[in-house]
Amino acid sequence: MNRGTAWAQKALKYGAIGRVTLRNHLAYIADFLTRSVFLIVIMYIFVQLWQATYEGEGTETIAGYSMGQLIWYILLAESLTIAFPSLTTRVEEEVKSGEVGYRLTKPYSYIGYHYAAYAGEVAVRLAVNLAVGLAIGCLAFGWPSLGFGWIGFLWMAAGGITVNFLLNMLLALCAFWVEETRGLEFVYHKLLFTIGGMLMPLELFPGALQDVCRWLPFQTVLYFPAKAAVRWDSVELAWMTCVQWFWIAALAGAVLLVYRLAVRKLNVNGG
Repeated sequence: MNRGTAWAQKALKYGAIGRVTLRNHLAYIADFLTRSVFLIVIMYIFVQLWQATYEGEGTETIAGYSMGQLIWYILLAESLTIAFPSLTTRVEEEVKSGEVGYRLTKPYSYIGYHYAAYAGEVAVRLAVNLAVGLAIGCLAFGWPSLGFGWIGFLWMAAGGITVNFLLNMLLALCAFWVEETRGLEFVYHKLLFTIGGMLMPLELFPGALQDVCRWLPFQTVLYFPAKAAVRWDSVELAWMTCVQWFWIAALAGAVLLVYRLAVRKLNVNGG
């Protein structure tokens, strides 16, 4: 069997895992819709906040964003954020219950399995969140004139989901040593909300903080997809893609290294 055939078979295997996860979660659409009520509450608060801000500034744009663009930016970033399931909780439970030993004996990569399952679940959650978000946005501002921005959003979101998975997997693998990893996840979420650009675009940050944020991977998860959607005409899509893939490569290497150390520790301890 040549290398190309082997890679094709692996892709089909993990694709099947993703499809199974997708079908399983499609059965819980009503549950996801209920969770999306949180999105409605959050967006109502943000609309009121930014309306007061724009009126107070007496200007149509802030840092290059109109009121409509800013609200759509926040809505898309929030939709992505709510779509992310808790990976650390799953890995932590597998380690505590001993199920991780069963997973490691399967004829597929432990990391690859979790990525395929994670991507499938995010796809369902994001589709539901976008449907609810579009309904909210259209009622408030009318249909968004994003044009090719939707393509930019989906392209950047795919990379952002991968970066988010890798960052979360790094934290989740710490369960092999400390078991309780939800505190680490909590800190990561706060970083994503702030310097990751969920609450507002990085252009609204002080200059020095912007410079720091651009050297970190958090911007690639939410800021890149949301900005690509609402400011398609001015984004540098090729540069943003290169930055995303740099972090994907770097974080994938880090995840594989930590995973090997974790498996070695599990074997030494007789797990």
